[in-house]
Amino acid sequence: MEVLAINGSPKGEKSNTMLILQPFLEGLEGDGASTELVQVRDLEVRTCDGDYFCWAKKPGVCRYHDDMEDLLPRISAADLLVLATPLYVDGMSGALKNVIDRTLPLSDYRTVEVEGRFRHPRRDGSSGGKLVLVSNCGFYELANFHPLLAHAQAMSANMGREFAGALLRPHAGFLFAMEKMGIEVQDVFEAAREAGRALAKTGNLPKEEVDRVARPLMAKEDYLRVLNTQFERALGKS
Repeated sequence: MEVLAINGSPKGEKSNTMLILQPFLEGLEGDGASTELVQVRDLEVRTCDGDYFCWAKKPGVCRYHDDMEDLLPRISAADLLVLATPLYVDGMSGALKNVIDRTLPLSDYRTVEVEGRFRHPRRDGSSGGKLVLVSNCGFYELANFHPLLAHAQAMSANMGREFAGALLRPHAGFLFAMEKMGIEVQDVFEAAREAGRALAKTGNLPKEEVDRVARPLMAKEDYLRVLNTQFERALGKS
């Protein structure tokens, strides 16, 4: 299995997103998958103009010569595409959305109906493999991911990929500091690792590991108090 993971966090390797993504990729590798990790913050990617150059003028080729030239064929070839992002304003980071917008050359200009929905089929005619979402957010409730999850499922269908599930980590505003506070977090990371192993072996994310990744780490009232205290300190207000 060839895996391409794209981390859309502007913090790159030092992001909370990586705390879930890294063990997940290690789990995939542990069961034989070949993984590649791309940090969007390191890429030069212009925004899509929506002028259909890649459909009308040079089918399959974008007018812009930037890092998407190298990334597009790797996205197309991946058996598993992992999209990782912090939750920003109910959705993915703008940088990752920009990359997704620029995948338009991989689709055909024709509109077809697939299971009752209009889609643009993949230009190469392949089934497209699978897609997994990895995300974290600072808010407490898992329900905060619902808009992003629906978006990821829709994107997966538009890419001609099977949506294989999501690893979602709520109230992750200070995961780096939780362990120092005496809060057990290592099982969350191990659950992400086990989820990767299972996906490589069976093609599915086990519900028990998905639930472990998302499990409550603190009481809501305690988290709210510590979260606001962290921000006040960072802003010099306490």
